[in-house]
Amino acid sequence: MSTPTLVLTAVGSVLLLLFLVMKARMHAFVALLLVSVGTGLFSGMPLTDIAATMEKGMGGTLGFLAVVVALGSMFGRILHETGALDQIARRMVGWFGESRAYLAMGIVGLICALPLFFEVAIMLLIGMVFAVARRTDGNLVKLLIPLFAGVAAAAAFLLPGPTPMLLASQMHADFGWMIAIGLAAAIPAMLVAGPLFGRFISQYVTIPVPQSEMSEPELSGDVMPSFGFSVALVLFPLVLVGLKTIGTLFVQQGSTLYDWMELIGHPFISILLACLLAIYGLAWRQGMSKERVMEVCSAALQPAGIILLVTGAGGVFKQVLVDSGVGPALGNALIDTGLPVALACFVLAAAIRIIQGSATVACLTTVGLIMPVVEVLNFDSAQRAALSVCIGGGAIVFSHVNDAGFWLFGKLTGATELQTLKTWTVMETILGTTGALVGMIAFALL
Repeated sequence: MSTPTLVLTAVGSVLLLLFLVMKARMHAFVALLLVSVGTGLFSGMPLTDIAATMEKGMGGTLGFLAVVVALGSMFGRILHETGALDQIARRMVGWFGESRAYLAMGIVGLICALPLFFEVAIMLLIGMVFAVARRTDGNLVKLLIPLFAGVAAAAAFLLPGPTPMLLASQMHADFGWMIAIGLAAAIPAMLVAGPLFGRFISQYVTIPVPQSEMSEPELSGDVMPSFGFSVALVLFPLVLVGLKTIGTLFVQQGSTLYDWMELIGHPFISILLACLLAIYGLAWRQGMSKERVMEVCSAALQPAGIILLVTGAGGVFKQVLVDSGVGPALGNALIDTGLPVALACFVLAAAIRIIQGSATVACLTTVGLIMPVVEVLNFDSAQRAALSVCIGGGAIVFSHVNDAGFWLFGKLTGATELQTLKTWTVMETILGTTGALVGMIAFALL
């Protein structure tokens, strides 16, 4: 099938999905599956491959996300019920003041997300947003956007994040330059897309604290956990993952210690251990009964089911777009336009991201398309690091209905699809564009 036809099919499917969800008010789960089937048919996929691709998309998305969201939801709910998150929220509001609590959220997101996948960091940290929002004006937007911007900036630009690490290795970039340029891109991008944009858009979009998060933990002051212990609990899974990331650099691969580090530092195991520590090290010490612990964990899993189903359906739509061949077709067309290399990296990654949704696929596809040019022009490893940042920025812009992150944001926060477009989508675009501009400047100077 020709490139224009593939691109028109992808654009039409996105518009149809927006219509079904926002105007026809069809449930997002059903709409995503229905449009996925239609996209497969109109893009010329073999009929026998459509169902297999949908299964692959659902499994590929939920294979990792299901465990993370389920355990993260339980971990966050226990921290809420025991008062740990409220202790942190009180101290943060005290340090920064209510008027600047949004700045604290951005900093927390940027720092704490360094060793984590995006979804893991969000599930571990979003409870703090709810806790702080209950103590401020109650509008989540001003706090959510900085937190998501901080986490997304770390995931897009900073080592040892999975995507930046993948880009650096595939582009043969210098890791030292990747860290330096990544920091130069992530910090201003987070500040512009997070605190500044969040403060602005909160004047026009209001997302209240979800009803399930409105209640304060019913604990007296002498039962509330200390601030230090509360922070230690939140950081515990992050530290385990960080120890694996750093420790495995100094331990012989294949050794018993290396294997143990890989196991304990995996997000599944680290959050599972954090859940056990929160239950037996905090909830039981406060006198919470076994029945109450079971009730809290069950309540946490109920909304997680909806989140996972809709997010998984988003993964199905993404996979159908990927397997239809839209990404490479569009990339080859853009390469032929003769754009400057740094700008081409950003535009290619952005175009592929907009069409098929996955930031990782956008990065890998762009690298595959741009590497022949990079090799011929013989760019050094520092310049390749700058180009990697440009690709990372382009790969996160304009997140919309074909991106699992779009649905994760909406379902976690209770935002409507239109509110998610106004907040999450614009934030991601500002973040990616700002970071990529820094990468382009660095490329021009190196």
